Amino acid sequence: MRKERVGFAVCGSFCTHAQVLKELEELVEIYETVIPIVSEISAFTDTRFGTSDDLLERLEDLTGHEVLCDIPAVEPIGPKSLLDVLVIAPATGNTIAKLAAGITDTAVTMAAKAHLRNGRPVVIAMASNDGLSAGAKNIGELLVRKNYYFVPFGQDNAQGKPCSLVADFTKIPETVDAAIRGEQIQPILLR
Repeated sequence: MRKERVGFAVCGSFCTHAQVLKELEELVEIYETVIPIVSEISAFTDTRFGTSDDLLERLEDLTGHEVLCDIPAVEPIGPKSLLDVLVIAPATGNTIAKLAAGITDTAVTMAAKAHLRNGRPVVIAMASNDGLSAGAKNIGELLVRKNYYFVPFGQDNAQGKPCSLVADFTKIPETVDAAIRGEQIQPILLR
């Protein structure tokens, strides 16, 4: 097993949680340390896709670590250099906008800020209904920033939701491996 320490942060986009958890299963087979992190909305909101308690339990069962779900819990990521790479999956348009603007008012955005202070990679696996409208400028902002790496993404339903973008979550492990080496996998845009 690989020794790099992976942070795995889950945001809203509840309809993608099942896909994201499947890829988390892959990561825990590759890396011996995977630390789960969730946004406050994911930690405390029940939806038609499942309960927050089930999500937290699943994350802890998969990783063997307690889920970090508030700012005080994730702040030490930076000062203690707890991670080698941070994955945000799904990264919602809201979280991407906050990262682009430097806003750190959630567990996930604080985890990213704390982690980035060490010059280490953040992997973005987006799921955003406004990625090709209001969110486009924020995605563009992160695409040109150092230490941000994107899981390849494209339109998930061009006819029904023409502004929606979603990552190919199956490429999370490959993107993490490349990001650790300081490389962006290509192509970044899916057809």
